[in-house]
Amino acid sequence: MLKGVETHSLPRTAAFFDLDKTVIAKSSTLTFSKSFYQGGLINRRAVLRTAYTQFVFLAGGADHDQMERMRTYLSSLCRGWNVQQVKEIVAETLHDLIDPIIYDEAASLIEEHHAAGRDVVIVSTSGAEVVEPIGELLGADRVVATRMVVGDDGCFTGEVEYYAYGPTKAEAVEEVARSEGYDLARCYAYSDSATDLPMLGAVGHPHAVNPDRALRREALARGWPILDFHKPVRLKQRLPNLGASSRPALVAAAAVGAAAATAGLVWYANRRRTLTAPR
Repeated sequence: MLKGVETHSLPRTAAFFDLDKTVIAKSSTLTFSKSFYQGGLINRRAVLRTAYTQFVFLAGGADHDQMERMRTYLSSLCRGWNVQQVKEIVAETLHDLIDPIIYDEAASLIEEHHAAGRDVVIVSTSGAEVVEPIGELLGADRVVATRMVVGDDGCFTGEVEYYAYGPTKAEAVEEVARSEGYDLARCYAYSDSATDLPMLGAVGHPHAVNPDRALRREALARGWPILDFHKPVRLKQRLPNLGASSRPALVAAAAVGAAAATAGLVWYANRRRTLTAPR
């Protein structure tokens, strides 16, 4: 499936992965709704609504209008949440909730890309507080994710600082490539959604994974490979060498604004600053 091993004489390359329904079988953000309820962040009604949203997402994917409604709802829902509490809840429940829903096929691809000398970058519309720990679990080298504005009190304001969605995903990929020296013509990308067509079109080796109807149509028209991922498996059951312990410290990359690039921030350093920032 993959083409060769990278050599030092050529520019660096990477594999860019969407997260939800591409690497994991569900929506990463919505998967934590029960944990957020148990932590007192949301009420029972919100749990039921996120469960329904998860069902709609899994049953038919999400088009642009649905994604916008989801963004508006989740932004409003998380207003006032303490960021450190969110991170603690995610850390405590990460393995129980996410490990079982990682696609075996995606885990194998991540391992193959690393073995071939390529970096692995997760590019997700979900929030950074959720995506970054998942990226570390997967052994990703970098993460691009949506970032919410955090107030002086350490809580989300409900405003979005950077929304990793649609064309902005492609812009972020291009900025990370410039920062890291990736040759996009030799890079790979994977996604399930037609909303990620700009990101898929930015690389030389795009792949449609469990594609929605619109993406399948485009992939067939453009001759892109279509992959079927359907076997979730716990990482420790089949890839003991895949994960944060075998990879360098995860780097978080986020584009703030249409053309801004902030690739190159070490995730642990970013986490430490967040935890020690004055409230």
